[in-house]
Amino acid sequence: MSLRVVRFIIPIIFLALWQSSAWAKSNFDGPAELPRVSVASSLVDTPAPGSIVSVRAGDDLQAALDNAACGDTIELAAGATFHGRFTLRAKSCDNAHWIIVRTAAPDSSLPAEGQRLTPCYAGVASLQGRPDYSCTSPQKVLATIENDTASSGPFVFQNGANHYRLIGLEVTRPDGLRGISALMSVEPQGAADHIIIDRSWVHGPVHNDTQMGISLTGMSNAGVVDSYFNDFHCTQIVGSCTDAHAVGGGNGDHQDGPFKISGNFLEAAGEAVMFGGGAATKTPTDIEIRRNHFFKPWQWMPGQPHFVGGLYGRPFVVKNQLELKNAIRVLVEANIMENNWGGFTQAGYALLLSPKSQHTQHNGNVCPLCQVTDVTVRYTRISHAGGGIQLITSMSGSGGNGGHALAGTRWSIHDVVLDDISKAYVGGGNLFLVLNGWPKNPVNTVTINHVTGFPGADSHLLMLGNQMSNPDMYGFVFTNNLVDTGRFPVWSSGGGLSSCAARGTPKEKVSKCFSSYTFSNNALIGTPDVFPPSTWPSGNYFPANESKAGLVDYNGGVNGDYSLRANSPYKNAGTDGRDLGADIAGLEAALAGVE
Repeated sequence: MSLRVVRFIIPIIFLALWQSSAWAKSNFDGPAELPRVSVASSLVDTPAPGSIVSVRAGDDLQAALDNAACGDTIELAAGATFHGRFTLRAKSCDNAHWIIVRTAAPDSSLPAEGQRLTPCYAGVASLQGRPDYSCTSPQKVLATIENDTASSGPFVFQNGANHYRLIGLEVTRPDGLRGISALMSVEPQGAADHIIIDRSWVHGPVHNDTQMGISLTGMSNAGVVDSYFNDFHCTQIVGSCTDAHAVGGGNGDHQDGPFKISGNFLEAAGEAVMFGGGAATKTPTDIEIRRNHFFKPWQWMPGQPHFVGGLYGRPFVVKNQLELKNAIRVLVEANIMENNWGGFTQAGYALLLSPKSQHTQHNGNVCPLCQVTDVTVRYTRISHAGGGIQLITSMSGSGGNGGHALAGTRWSIHDVVLDDISKAYVGGGNLFLVLNGWPKNPVNTVTINHVTGFPGADSHLLMLGNQMSNPDMYGFVFTNNLVDTGRFPVWSSGGGLSSCAARGTPKEKVSKCFSSYTFSNNALIGTPDVFPPSTWPSGNYFPANESKAGLVDYNGGVNGDYSLRANSPYKNAGTDGRDLGADIAGLEAALAGVE
């Protein structure tokens, strides 16, 4: 059997298996394997049966940390501030004897376990430009840990540190310092395991750069839960900081993971969550990113009222909400991602799956083994962005002439809503970009199913890119979606006449870019006259507008009710018997309490 025939069969098999009950009971979502293990992050999972160690304002916190025994709880005076850089030591603890570092305020003064903490608990009733949070009586019940040195911190995990849980802390740094890369991290070339950050406020100052909240590089069995991250940013053309994250990882030589990032408010100018982007010889595995609110405040956008920038008034470097450059078995579920714009090195896309062997000036391509494989994105809403989702492989190095990474494959995207995707946010206004830049191991085995999406009216449903000299992409499945097509529905991402999508109808472009694909049973709304139904792959529907599609309340494609009316022709019209487009009721249930 030829390779081309095999590639034709692959998407058909995946789609059939996905729709079968046998597949549903397996550890796969469509073509993507789900995380095999999860981080046990509840309080019951992190017992500390030892002594209570009280640390008052002015006491020596480092001494208390050094002297703590496995199983002890270190209680820091509520409302007190502890200045400096503190090391969490290696103590050979175990699953029955954690060390908890927390505020001395009683549990009743904090949100219940499983509920997000906000700055209200540090006495801050609201933050400008951020979503309102319930705060009827702001009180300072957190203990503040503030790094007033020029190095990373205030918390550094020593090589071998293990079984630490931080609860009810404000972790920050003062304005006026430069050069801080991460507020929490493992010491260089070190490793730490069983680390939980729970119900804490982690933030930088309003104007000065802080590159990262917590670096997960070097960690295993780590969780970041029910916490609030804000003001992580790098200022344009100022200093060495170019890419800021609330949570980052995926670099180094340690086998990182599993990770849980759940229930948080995540704000960063670069990417709120980023895995990869540096030198690595291993790929982190088994990552859950669930029930988080990804957000960028509009006052960071040049030209907006009450603009807030960095040094010399320069804007912060804004890129994406979530990017994976090095990660295996990732579940991105029940997240809200809103407010993302371009204008720097990116075009405003909110979510990127983009394996990359990052290029450095002195060492060249530093991660040829990096990969992004087995990624599931489901029950997530992406709104108010310059672009939707990028699914790409690209060469590193100047001009794209550097090296490629290992693999980009088995990506499953379903029950996702993308609305208010617009050029107004300094991007292309495109819904999806699928691009291969590698001369081998092209992008393959990608399923986009049951998506509801609205690209800009003068933009694109699908941007495609691959040089004809590269091997074809394959295993592309685009089914059961309800989407606007835009004025130029299927378009080339660039590369001139040698691009697979340089010329032709939507059907011709898809056929030239993928050696095997399934593109059927979609409601393609508002197809322009120059691309009538005959120019598309067969087996699709072509409602003239959103009203004909039967949406309850399109509302201009901004914060509408995109469920289908009872008389919609696309009700129960999916190949699986479901409505075309995302499961709106299921999405709303999944997102309850996330904002």
